[in-house]
Amino acid sequence: MMKKNLALTFLGLGLLSAADSPYAEITNGQIQAKIYLPDAKHGYYRATRFDWAGVVYSLQYNGHNYYGPWFQKTDPKVHDFVYRGADIVASPCTAITGPVDEFAPLGWDEAKPGGRFIKIGVGALRRPDEGKYDNYKLYEIIDPGKRTIKKVRESIEFTQEVADSSSGYAYIYRKTLRLTEGTPEMVLEHSLKNTGTRAVRTSVYNHNFLVLDGQPPGPGIVISVPFQIQTRRPPTKELAEIRGNQIVYLKTLKNRDIVTTPLRGFGDSPKDNDIRLENSRLGVGMRITADRPLFSESLWSIRTVLAMEPFVFMSIEPGNEFNWKSTYNYYTLPECKE
Repeated sequence: MMKKNLALTFLGLGLLSAADSPYAEITNGQIQAKIYLPDAKHGYYRATRFDWAGVVYSLQYNGHNYYGPWFQKTDPKVHDFVYRGADIVASPCTAITGPVDEFAPLGWDEAKPGGRFIKIGVGALRRPDEGKYDNYKLYEIIDPGKRTIKKVRESIEFTQEVADSSSGYAYIYRKTLRLTEGTPEMVLEHSLKNTGTRAVRTSVYNHNFLVLDGQPPGPGIVISVPFQIQTRRPPTKELAEIRGNQIVYLKTLKNRDIVTTPLRGFGDSPKDNDIRLENSRLGVGMRITADRPLFSESLWSIRTVLAMEPFVFMSIEPGNEFNWKSTYNYYTLPECKE
């Protein structure tokens, strides 16, 4: 289904082998992070839902690991994910790890069957039919663009350049994962420059697949935001509940348990784009802050993973550039409460 190989330029990058998938390591002395690299032939992720850049499959701090696989197997016949016996089986589009970005498609509605549309971070894709766009579906990649990777000890920068004359969309997308010197902090810096002839109006969210020490979400986990949470669909009351500006887990998730809810109540200030997640059983926490206001926000979790998903909207006229940044602070709690 992939018709072209990626044009990859590796600058100062030492590649390692992780089950035949290329990856790189960065560290600031406190955090050690392993990141899968975009590769059309051997890459860990080669599907069409998520941005290929910056797929973190391990981030270790103070003896704790925050990210890793939340599924046991993959199957191209699966839509999203399913349960099979003791295993969670993910589709190729969903089988990914870490704090990864997904952009809404560009040009889908205008494209005719056989025509092109754009997924930023993936490339130009082919629309197969008149059906609705399905982010769990694997689409044909017509043009993956040109990718460049630059790495130093504490950071790695990914660049993708795509120009699609038939749709009028073109962009230069940069994403940098940077570990801050002297502190357990990771910064995700993004920039999107519109080099095409059409305005880019889309949204992006980070799925934040948190797999903390491989432990299931449950009692001891509290998620806090700066606003009083409103929702049209509260979580299952036996599993978790909303308490003002917090979501509190009441039961350890198992089997097919799911805790999910859309969050409302935030304002138009970036100050509301702030998530604090603490696990008193493990004695650790994580805070995610961003410099753009929320467009939407959701929580999704099953027995193997917990994901807070903040959305940002962008509107970029031709020739203009949009920048956004998320900061991840990892920390231990003063004492581990049982």
